[in-house]
Amino acid sequence: MKIVLLGPPGAGKGTLATALKESLGLLHISTGDILRVEMKNNTPLGQEAKRYVESGGLVPDELVTRLIKNKLESDPKAKKGFLMDGFPRTLKQAQDLDKILEELKTPVDWTLCLEASMSVVLQRLTGRRVCKNCGALYHIKNMPSQKEGICDKCGGNLYQRTDDNEATITNRMKVYVESTEPIIEYYKSQGKLKILNADQEAQAVKEIALKSLNG
Repeated sequence: MKIVLLGPPGAGKGTLATALKESLGLLHISTGDILRVEMKNNTPLGQEAKRYVESGGLVPDELVTRLIKNKLESDPKAKKGFLMDGFPRTLKQAQDLDKILEELKTPVDWTLCLEASMSVVLQRLTGRRVCKNCGALYHIKNMPSQKEGICDKCGGNLYQRTDDNEATITNRMKVYVESTEPIIEYYKSQGKLKILNADQEAQAVKEIALKSLNG
């Protein structure tokens, strides 16, 4: 099964992706993870991406699409099924993804769109904490570490991302709505869109997602 995950920051895409990956045995393709690996391995694509990241700019659509294409073509697990998380972010990327998958004869089956209210998004993101060492995610209310400020997995220090504040989150939500609405309509017109209420607890969202995929 080939699935695209859509949803605003804080909707729980990463949490749902992990749950579905384990339940359905799918490859989780995260653009952020791919970028980090390519840059760490100093590949030609990674070097190109690094120039944009280090200068504080956004990695262009065309380069992100090439990274995704490379992943889909080179990873044998992708042929068995995948969860696309963080891509596509624009209508052009959605169209480019369809072209890549058409060449590979493995089209998207479903797009799961997580809808979350602003109050829930703010509560989740302002309380989020990240491990500086291993990147593990926590939440001061929903999923606190056993020892305050310390990662349970590696003992690293936890910190709050600079963009996890109300003003930045509000702006990110506005950008998300503007850029993603055309993508939602794009997949809806293909009959591949399923909308999930992401205001609920993670387990409930997982159960609804699995039911909708199997229904």
